[in-house]
Amino acid sequence: MVTETVVKIKAQYSQKMKKGNPIVLKDAIVSTDHLEAEGMIIRLVDEQNQFIGKGYYGKQNKGFGWILTRKENEPINHEFFHNKIMKAVQYRKPFFQDKETTAFRVFNGEGDGIGGLTIDYYDGYYVISWYSLGIYQFKEAIIEALTNLVPYKGIYQKKRFAEDGMYVEEDDFVTGERGQFPLIVKENGANFAVYLNEGAMVGVFLDQREVRKAIRDQYAKGKNVLNTFSYTGAFSVFAALGGAVKTTSVDLANRSRSKTIEQFSINGIDYEAQDIVVEDVFHYFKYAVKKQLLFDLVILDPPSFARSKKVTFSAAKDYTKLLQQAISITADDGVIVASTNSASFDMKKFKGFIDKAFRDSNKKYKILEEYTLPDDFKTIKEYEEGNYLKVVFVKKVK
Repeated sequence: MVTETVVKIKAQYSQKMKKGNPIVLKDAIVSTDHLEAEGMIIRLVDEQNQFIGKGYYGKQNKGFGWILTRKENEPINHEFFHNKIMKAVQYRKPFFQDKETTAFRVFNGEGDGIGGLTIDYYDGYYVISWYSLGIYQFKEAIIEALTNLVPYKGIYQKKRFAEDGMYVEEDDFVTGERGQFPLIVKENGANFAVYLNEGAMVGVFLDQREVRKAIRDQYAKGKNVLNTFSYTGAFSVFAALGGAVKTTSVDLANRSRSKTIEQFSINGIDYEAQDIVVEDVFHYFKYAVKKQLLFDLVILDPPSFARSKKVTFSAAKDYTKLLQQAISITADDGVIVASTNSASFDMKKFKGFIDKAFRDSNKKYKILEEYTLPDDFKTIKEYEEGNYLKVVFVKKVK
């Protein structure tokens, strides 16, 4: 069976962990000397040797492991994983029954009780993402639990961790039948082409479902829309379906053009009537200012960190500056959809970025509505960083 060892937690971290925070930070551990193989069961105690919780050792960018149970005598075995996944599947029952949406998250890491693990559903296919070698050691038990609990066409996996110093973005077919790609899934009645066999990113970010719906149903009609950091053009598709006069999708990746054309096409939208620009977004902003272009709806959904040949972008440091550039090409009474998936700051601080950007631009604004993660991306209040998505619809007031 998996090796178990006692890990002592420093006083300044133990109280927060006792209250339910599940992450085991490297700095919280008194000594890491006895942590050998990832996947070890760790029994966490405070400096007075009082039990805190039990979990596993696994290194990822967030920490050194996760607490899985607060019950001292609960074994972490096949039954444990079966029960966690069963509860998660039951929680998503309404999603499984929705014929208009056939892609959603089934298991969301610490929100469902197992940090470092996510499972997504794509019309009968499941994609398991492992975020550390530690959780990957429980692969057999987790896959067995999933296959025993749900009907499935096929299962894929993504290894999202460093192995021998190399970051692995590997896709593996696991079991069932191999998919025929693109696989067409539905989201609120719209179509998305996804590729479960093309590395870590399959073609759509499921956490933005409610935001896309709002754009289509409330904001796009009759509008000239700019979608920056557009990836495969998902926001542009929903804007076009919502009656946008025109969409402009801008992304630096060469493949964004063909991917965006594909997403438009499977929704019956004439992609030639839309603009698809392969360019650094920051360069595009300068071009738009020079050409005096104005947009009624601007979507800003940058990665938390990005680097091009000339620009390095960090959401925590540079989002205000990015917003200022967006404000300069947004028409009066236009709307900016300001979005970030950075877990390094909260909604209050994000709204501070928005306020500073408008004040520095000498412009007034009004917050129309805001979004965080949808229901299938379950989170817990004891781990606020897990609720990473922050989206604010901001109106530029005359």
